Amino acid sequence: MVPSLEAAQHFYGELLGWRYRPGSQKLGHYMVALAGGTAVAGLGEARDTLRVLTAWTAYFATDSVDAAAGRVRERGATVAVGPVGFGSGRVAWAADPAGAVFGVWEGGTDPEWRGGGRPGAPAWLELITRDAFAAALFYGEVFGWDRADPERYDIRYEHDRVLLRVDGRTVAGISGGAVEDAPDPRVRPHWHVHFRVHDVDATAEKARALGAEVVEGPARTPTGRLAVIRDPQGAVFSVETSVSR
Repeated sequence: MVPSLEAAQHFYGELLGWRYRPGSQKLGHYMVALAGGTAVAGLGEARDTLRVLTAWTAYFATDSVDAAAGRVRERGATVAVGPVGFGSGRVAWAADPAGAVFGVWEGGTDPEWRGGGRPGAPAWLELITRDAFAAALFYGEVFGWDRADPERYDIRYEHDRVLLRVDGRTVAGISGGAVEDAPDPRVRPHWHVHFRVHDVDATAEKARALGAEVVEGPARTPTGRLAVIRDPQGAVFSVETSVSR
């Protein structure tokens, strides 16, 4: 959710090369972002009556959003909105036991979504939370990772974090160390999205020119070159070069 949908479309269109098509308007003005003709993200405008934090939200697909919402509640977490019909599917928004917000989606998904190598598309998702292993157990039980096809899905424990791999590629990571009452939202439990770009340094410079703040980097990391950016409306995300995970 963003205060100004028009401003968000302009910023990400210029920065990541996105084009747009209208999405479901049931919950307000909503646009689907396209990279290379493939849906990669959604932008929604917050209603005047809503006071919401401008942030990117991670969504997880499921066969039944109602069943997933029930498992969320059974494990002491919160379903804030839904499940409700949305476009061609159903959606719910929830917060895990540590307070990190995420979405649950039931409906059609684009088969290209799993590719992750397309410039402008999400490369992977990262959960910063207080206890990585407790969080992995929560999400694994809610979405049935332990029941998933073992030839496609693989959960790995590496040092102090957990990695979820699908078809041989890391799609999400969970790390500990978050502080729930920290004044800086980057330190509180949250999901963080990484977008793939050709050139991190050029993208960071362009972000500054478009009115964004480069919070960290550009810098080289063990997985490639990366920069953390806060967009003009306050949403924080990362951009990174194409590196195999």
